[in-house]
Amino acid sequence: MNTKYIKEVANDVVFNLEYNAERVHLIIPEYGRHLQKLIDQATAIEDREERNKIAKYIIQVMGSLNPHLRDVPDFQHKLWDQIFIMSDFKLDVESPYPVPTREVLQLKPDVLNYPQNYPKYRYYGNNIKYMIDVANKWEDGEMKNALVKVIANHMKKSYLSWNKDTVKDDVIFEHLYELSDGKLNLIQSTEELLTTNDLLRTNKRVSNKITPVGQPKIQNNKNGKLSKPNPLHKNQNRKPL
Repeated sequence: MNTKYIKEVANDVVFNLEYNAERVHLIIPEYGRHLQKLIDQATAIEDREERNKIAKYIIQVMGSLNPHLRDVPDFQHKLWDQIFIMSDFKLDVESPYPVPTREVLQLKPDVLNYPQNYPKYRYYGNNIKYMIDVANKWEDGEMKNALVKVIANHMKKSYLSWNKDTVKDDVIFEHLYELSDGKLNLIQSTEELLTTNDLLRTNKRVSNKITPVGQPKIQNNKNGKLSKPNPLHKNQNRKPL
């Protein structure tokens, strides 16, 4: 082959190279550059029937990337919306679903009003304050007294999770009185809350396996390893002569 011809072809290839910095920005990069070019070519076709035919083929190609969702109606709707978005809303074809518009796509959701609470004692959390507010609305009686006691025990547990040391009940009662705006007063009462050990106690798992009667138990040796019982000697049960 002529070296001059090879050099001209090589120069032509280098001249036609495309760099990402010079290419058009991909609207949905997950589908790649080739699918974007197919949609651009389909948009430029003048025959409407031919555009509809090619658009359906492109939808099949897009669905082949997720074959397990290809026949799901909601997923088909998503694919048709994406093909219109990738064509910059210039593709004029017949769609089985409503054609999306640029205005709808650019709509922003309403701002959510997150609760901005800054409690004085954050280790109790906001739920404790909600429970105290509910208890304030209840009528005096045994139910309200039981609820107040539950709230106080939960406050003590939350306090201990923040401070691992012990805490006196008087401190919890003062905080309860302050958070309830003076409506729940246990400061002068003789009520006692659960102890620190009861609140921080961890449940140990107890095995339900029962050792059969007559079977020797496996004991631990000094090294912490399990040791099996020694087998009986052959002459251990032998009667003396």
